[in-house]
Amino acid sequence: MAEIELKTAPADFRFPTTNQTRHCFTRYIEFHRCLAAKGENSGECERFAKYYRSLCPGEWVERWNEQRENGTFPGPL
Repeated sequence: MAEIELKTAPADFRFPTTNQTRHCFTRYIEFHRCLAAKGENSGECERFAKYYRSLCPGEWVERWNEQRENGTFPGPL
C-alpha cells in the first residue's frame, strides 16, 4: 500500500503568530491572482491551492467563491 504524505503550507515570516486567518486569506488571493496571470490550466498555481486548502476552513472558501462569482469579494484580486 502506498504511503500517504501530508503537508501543509510552509512557514511564512509574514505570519509569525498562531492565528493563521490572514495567512489563509493571503494564500487564497495569491492562488486566484496566479490563475488570472497564468491561466486556468497552469500547473504553477497548484502550490497556492494546496496552501490555502490546508489553511482555510471550507466554509470560508465556499463563501469567498460565491462572493467572487457575484462580484462582491472584499479582497484585491
